[in-house]
Amino acid sequence: MNALKPRVQEIVDEHVDAMLAGPRPVDLVRALSLPVPSLVISELLGVPYSDHEFFQTNSATLVSHTATPEEQRNATVALAVYLDKLLQDKEADPADDLLSRQILRQREDNGEVDRTDLMGLSFLLLSAGHETTANMISLSVLKLAQEPAAREAIRQDPAKTLPAVEELLRYFTIAEQAVGRVASEDLELGGQVIPAGDGVVPLAHAANRDPRAFTDPDAFDIDRGARNHLTFGYGPHQCVGQNLARLELQIVLDTLLRRIPGIRPAVPVEELPFKHDAIVYGIHEFPVTW
Repeated sequence: MNALKPRVQEIVDEHVDAMLAGPRPVDLVRALSLPVPSLVISELLGVPYSDHEFFQTNSATLVSHTATPEEQRNATVALAVYLDKLLQDKEADPADDLLSRQILRQREDNGEVDRTDLMGLSFLLLSAGHETTANMISLSVLKLAQEPAAREAIRQDPAKTLPAVEELLRYFTIAEQAVGRVASEDLELGGQVIPAGDGVVPLAHAANRDPRAFTDPDAFDIDRGARNHLTFGYGPHQCVGQNLARLELQIVLDTLLRRIPGIRPAVPVEELPFKHDAIVYGIHEFPVTW
């Protein structure tokens, strides 16, 4: 992640430059929130950024509550075909990117490439590596615009950015519904008996607002200093990209508060189209001005 910092900063600065040079208001989603993580994950995986509209559109379909099963199936197939061709190209001509390194490592360790394994990895990283962070960028800018004391504290002391990022992650918990589980044996949780074989759907947002874990959990407090939230999951299957998300959020917020300290919504908050229709919470369009 430290090695990525200069490039992420460069990408953010380029997009902020374009925002400052253009007319206002600006749709933050299209101008910054979506392209920054999309470009970062594309470069990291070795995916041509010229194809970003393709994978952004299909990834959005996969997490949409309004997409039909057929549309989601078609999006899955389209991404699978695309990634299969990408992996074939990298097997033939590996480059200096994450997927090529995985191919070379598998050849070294096993003598062959497990295409199914790599397909799953690339599918996960490409689809999850931009949608979630993009939504967090938009929501974070909105929340800090609503919290002038917190915004000014971060601007005056960049050391507060990282704890602010953790609080933003806890506060919004944009991927509320964690992966479902099945109880392997009878157990008691919170005074309720869960029989073996019953399905369990953990809600990360409920856990992140648990007063037993967080004092005054509904309050937004950048000095809370809590990293025990469950936004990235828990245990061995925590989000593999969590530190990339933290890095991107830190750089984006520091850069915006330094270069556009007066950034704010250009329309009343109640008019913003929030993603109540998607698995991952966020904002479809976010016009801002300064």
